[in-house]
Amino acid sequence: MNFRQLDLNLLRVMVAIHRTGSVTLAGKSLALSQPATSNALARLRDYFEDELFVRSPTGLTPTRLCEQLATDVHEQLLAMESMLIGRQEFEPVSAEVHWKISLSDLGEMMFLPRLAAALRADAPHARLSNISVNAAQVTAALESREIDLALGILAPEHRGIRSELLFNERYMALTSLNWKPLSGRLGKTLTLEQLRQSGFAVASPTATFHGSVEKMLTKMKLEERIFLRSRHFSAMPDIARQTDLIAIIPEMFVRELQLRQDLRIWDITDAPVYEVRMVWHKSTDNDSRHIWMRSQVCSLFQRHFKVPTKR
Repeated sequence: MNFRQLDLNLLRVMVAIHRTGSVTLAGKSLALSQPATSNALARLRDYFEDELFVRSPTGLTPTRLCEQLATDVHEQLLAMESMLIGRQEFEPVSAEVHWKISLSDLGEMMFLPRLAAALRADAPHARLSNISVNAAQVTAALESREIDLALGILAPEHRGIRSELLFNERYMALTSLNWKPLSGRLGKTLTLEQLRQSGFAVASPTATFHGSVEKMLTKMKLEERIFLRSRHFSAMPDIARQTDLIAIIPEMFVRELQLRQDLRIWDITDAPVYEVRMVWHKSTDNDSRHIWMRSQVCSLFQRHFKVPTKR
């Protein structure tokens, strides 16, 4: 095995097949024809004297050697790409970069308008897309460059993933204006006993939130009081207004609803505090484009929406 005889472009093919589990999909991602991709795989097999991939019901499965190689090779290729591109000075005014971030529906409502306004002002030729990725797939999406950033209640512990705390968040209760607890003192905070006597509406978005609302209610032994589940937080205000259910929403969203006169907002006793983070892959640490984008996110949101841990 002579390293000088190895065409480094072949390693990109190995990484692509490892990521997609398919010669055809790997070729499409690299703008290669299927014969060219198959030929590259054959050359890799000759070089490493290993099958690298074997067929299975779910696609091509990597051999043990390939599994050992693919992750490290992928990281090295990303680092090399980032080093070469990142050395170029980034000029936001003229840049035509396309950033891809992952936000939940609530994140899109809370983050996207302000971020878009900042980009239109400072980087008018840039493009921005929300590629809403399931929270469990964020790490893989960052590694494959499907997304550049993710914002949400995320705590990735995988190698190569960086994160930065933006702000702390907690959940509050939202009801119609005329709703009242069945018992106990009428104050600003709903007690555990008052919550036990109520029904809940919760949102369970898949992107960037690990079902934290239901986790909170489960910890409080209130999961059986959930009567309605929605895929989107945007539906919560109208659900609260038109039913006798308590909608559980983040305080960040509460701030946007304070001007509405037909809703009432309550604190929840002993509500836990969650960390909302920005996460990215370490391969973009020194990329001037990504450094600039991360600085925009921090500037816009890191000092906003902070809530105290206790009241």
